[in-house]
Amino acid sequence: MSFTPLHDRVLVRRIEGDETTEGGLIIPDTAKEKPQEGEVVSVGAGGRREDGERIPMDVKAGDRILFGKWSGSEIKLDGEDLLIMKESDILGVIA
Repeated sequence: MSFTPLHDRVLVRRIEGDETTEGGLIIPDTAKEKPQEGEVVSVGAGGRREDGERIPMDVKAGDRILFGKWSGSEIKLDGEDLLIMKESDILGVIA
């Protein structure tokens, strides 16, 4: 994939959750919530300060992250559903 987000934006692939409950019940697609966990696919170069100096990004490609439920914009790239969001929408990195 040859897509690089601009500035402080991040391209994210959602990581799907389990399709069954702990008791073994299968959850239908209509009842599932969108996952709030994802993998960073690519990152922009970072924002800029008022003096023009670049602010480095805290995340990198391959990081597993948590983000807000309504964060980002859904896009389709090379037939894959992805999210593009600002770095500030990311809640944390999963170690």
